[in-house]
Amino acid sequence: MPVSVIRAKGQVTIPQDIREAAHLEEGDPVEIEITPDGILLRPKKLIDASEAWFWSREWQQREREASADIKAGRVKTSGSSEAFLASLDD
Repeated sequence: MPVSVIRAKGQVTIPQDIREAAHLEEGDPVEIEITPDGILLRPKKLIDASEAWFWSREWQQREREASADIKAGRVKTSGSSEAFLASLDD
């Protein structure tokens, strides 16, 4: 189990693997609670945790790229699912 050290002003570094698993990034708010078992840190994201993937830096970059492709006309549209599937064979 990882161990951290309390630094000046009560700062504690959360290990990277735990930050990644909890989808925590710099500036994210966390709720701190004393429990019978110890100290509990609870992420308090402004977005639903099940949607956090969409707001990741990488996904948002891909969203910008897709929007640029659409704007530049580098996409195809299909009028039906059959037409779409047929276009995959082209």
